[in-house]
Amino acid sequence: MSQQDIRIGERLVGAGHRPYLIAEMSGNHNQSLDRALEIVDAAARAGADAIKLQTYTAQTMTLDCRQPGFVIEDPNSLWAGRQLYELYDEAHTPWDWHAPIMARAASHGLHCFSSPFDETAVDFLETLGVPAYKIASFEMTDLPLIARVARTGKPMIISTGMASVAEIDDAVRCAREAGATQIVLLKCTSTYPATPENTNILTIPHMRQTFGCPVGLSDHTMGCGVSVAAVALGAVLVEKHFTLRRADGGVDSAFSMEPEEFALLRAESERAWQAVGEVRYGGTQAEEKSRAFRRSLYVAEDMKAGEVFTPRNLRAVRPGFGLPPKFLASLMGQRIARDAERGTPCTWDLLVPSDGAKVPSPER
Repeated sequence: MSQQDIRIGERLVGAGHRPYLIAEMSGNHNQSLDRALEIVDAAARAGADAIKLQTYTAQTMTLDCRQPGFVIEDPNSLWAGRQLYELYDEAHTPWDWHAPIMARAASHGLHCFSSPFDETAVDFLETLGVPAYKIASFEMTDLPLIARVARTGKPMIISTGMASVAEIDDAVRCAREAGATQIVLLKCTSTYPATPENTNILTIPHMRQTFGCPVGLSDHTMGCGVSVAAVALGAVLVEKHFTLRRADGGVDSAFSMEPEEFALLRAESERAWQAVGEVRYGGTQAEEKSRAFRRSLYVAEDMKAGEVFTPRNLRAVRPGFGLPPKFLASLMGQRIARDAERGTPCTWDLLVPSDGAKVPSPER
């Protein structure tokens, strides 16, 4: 376990391990426990490592009123015209569903944890023995909540949508001062859906270097391309909203992944992680046999000892067992040391000095 690895349950999360994939259920259960359990089953089949819930009630999130600010007025929002209280009441996961959802996840070997939105939610989740906590982007400036989660000693995943460097620093310092030793930061764009142009995943390696934490991606874009690119830049964890079918509707369905897409994310993110490797030049052991397909210098006609190399009898062809083609021009006019059949690789011991000329030095 490296200094930047964290452990969620039995699973190590870090640069040396396959990307950890979280299927965010959010409100996609559409107020049906049966559907919530079906989402867990589908996430497991699709290759998720964890299913994530959100733990709140409308009452703990906002006020039941229609004063300015309590109704979404942005005409471009998925939730334009909706009252916040009504929206949260529709989207929340009933607290008595958490235990059966977690039990179903455990039956598949999936981790199940949640984003608490106030301290009462943390107290409740502690009674269920969750293996980790997620701090949502909108709560990452709620330092009392961060401190409460940190005091549990569990791994913390902190999403950073909209956050400045100073705000992230405040959150990380607060968590560490309250006892957190395992923190993952998530690059996040807090639009729903997000566009690739607004995602700026080049921030991931900079965030890792700046805060000394492993970094992942909370991805609200469509498809898996942005997530795969993030893994190539060092993301150790990817979170995507997950639903059975976008056509079923729901508060988050429009930007959620379907099971077939999530399975593709699992395959392609692992390929990206495997491909990153290390800075390396020259052939790998796996490529060694392919050297035979390079061009090299070969005797192209039967030759007698003492004959002169010409463009007709010395050519650069495949396979690659002779001298490199860069020596072709310098060998023109030189003499062959012994008889050689057509198809003989040209090597240094096949040459003799001629008319005082020097044989080129072998490669070093």
